[in-house]
Amino acid sequence: MTEETILIEGPDAAIRVIRFNRPQKKNAITGAMYQAMTAALAAAEADDDVRVVVFLGSPGCFSAGNDMADFARMAIGETLGTEVFGFLHALATVTKPLVSGVDGLAIGIGTTLNLHCDLTLISTRTQLRTPFVDLALVPEAASSLIVPRIIGHQRAFALLAAGLPIAADEAVAAGLVWKVVAPEVLEQETLAAAAMLAAKPPQALRIARQLLRGDTADILARIDIEAEHFATRLKSTEAQAAFTAFLSRR
Repeated sequence: MTEETILIEGPDAAIRVIRFNRPQKKNAITGAMYQAMTAALAAAEADDDVRVVVFLGSPGCFSAGNDMADFARMAIGETLGTEVFGFLHALATVTKPLVSGVDGLAIGIGTTLNLHCDLTLISTRTQLRTPFVDLALVPEAASSLIVPRIIGHQRAFALLAAGLPIAADEAVAAGLVWKVVAPEVLEQETLAAAAMLAAKPPQALRIARQLLRGDTADILARIDIEAEHFATRLKSTEAQAAFTAFLSRR
């Protein structure tokens, strides 16, 4: 299943593409998909030929977020999303540049994943949405720390707590993403940005990235704090009711 729903590609050895490939489910991410992405990040990190990692989705859909049926099963089990938080730790600690191309749906982790990328290109038809509270959950991926730093408390609250969408041009103006482009050139320009980075001296680029990002200890600590709350909320009566309502609407 993971070989089909997460594709590991590359136009050449220097660029490793991690692509969501579950369009029939709007690229909703399962535990197995998280594990596949974690393994892909580890493999890219260990491969000296790989200089840049790229995240892509399908035309019109980057990711609708977590697979709610999968999450509902986690809520009655014992893992409580360890696959999710293993991926988030890998995402926050990778030392190679991360580039993403976001077209269409970008919900929940489909938005917050990009907070850890160095260059994100977003299409004109994309909105960033994080309806965590609507599902009786809480922000993840250290978004509760990163987003207020970038855009301030009120706009962060609107996105992460109120669940209000941010349009592509607003996201660029706010500094959440790098560049907005037309949908038909999104992938081409994303790969061109990756190729531009891959052509630079890799050690100098890695050091520059580390200097810009700073110490990741606070990011990892916030991921863990959010994870504790997330795990508790996932088992809550509120969340179970929200999941049931969501799945019944589908």
